[in-house]
Amino acid sequence: MQLKPDYNSSFLTSLILIAPFFLWGTAMVAMKGVIPQTTPLFMAGIRIFPAGFLVLLVAIALGKSQPKTWQGWGWISLFALVDGCMFQGFIGEGLMRTTAGLGSVMIDSQPLAVAIMSRWLFKEIIGFWGWLGLTIGILGISLIGLPDEWIINWLQGNFTNLDFNWQNLFNNGEWLMLLASLSMAVGTIMIPYVSRHVDAVVATGWHLVLGGLVLFIFSFQFETSQWVNLDLSAWLSLSYATIFGSAIAYGLFFFLASKGNLTSLSALTFLTPIFALTFGNLILGETLSTLQLQGVFLTLVSIYLINQREQINQFITPKYVKFKIAIKNQLRINN
Repeated sequence: MQLKPDYNSSFLTSLILIAPFFLWGTAMVAMKGVIPQTTPLFMAGIRIFPAGFLVLLVAIALGKSQPKTWQGWGWISLFALVDGCMFQGFIGEGLMRTTAGLGSVMIDSQPLAVAIMSRWLFKEIIGFWGWLGLTIGILGISLIGLPDEWIINWLQGNFTNLDFNWQNLFNNGEWLMLLASLSMAVGTIMIPYVSRHVDAVVATGWHLVLGGLVLFIFSFQFETSQWVNLDLSAWLSLSYATIFGSAIAYGLFFFLASKGNLTSLSALTFLTPIFALTFGNLILGETLSTLQLQGVFLTLVSIYLINQREQINQFITPKYVKFKIAIKNQLRINN
């Protein structure tokens, strides 16, 4: 008797794999919708501070040990500054000036920076497909982040009307999101060092708590009327970004990573900006220019090439070797 495949189980597994990226993408849309009623640093803090306590509660329930050394707390503090405070702070400020979809694309370009830093710090091999992905990614990010007028004038050879200004460039939300991406990339590189001293789940919880605390301090120092204008819908959106977009998404991601699904997870990274772009358009009516759409496509291609470079090489190399052997044999026959 032939057993039928369990399609329900396969479908459920696919949903669980996709869930973190769906939650991260839609959380960006939720935060963008709240921005007019609050301030960026407060919103960033409220997203991660409560989520950190939720992650810590889960860590306690799982019997994870808390940090016991100064080295552990030192790495957690540095991790909180970079991947908590700076990453979320740049996201909040960036969402003031760009769309949720474009912001998500810029943030998820962080594998490009991770690949370069890993090559420098850990001597990891990037390879042909990795370098191709990096080149395409730089082009894609440029099409997204640079003003359309600059690109059009440059293509037309009209260099006198570029009106370059660094201040205007970094007031551009896409470039603030790129800074968020770089912060996340540095945080990703730090994880192996943090994990030497503290459990990864515990470090995640504490870095969210401490990073959120710093964001709150900066918010109370430099911002006003953080929650005065928040209505019930806005609080619900913030709760969604906190509980689902941070605590549950991070929890699912680490659970899947612990089960050995790293290849599947890395291949699905590009889904986050796709969800953000789709729901940003449906819910917030966000639209992109033609050049920005082309940049989004190129950036997603680059993310895939970077994440899957080893798998692509393993698939293509044997075929290429067989092709070379066949050509050599044919040349021998002809000669």
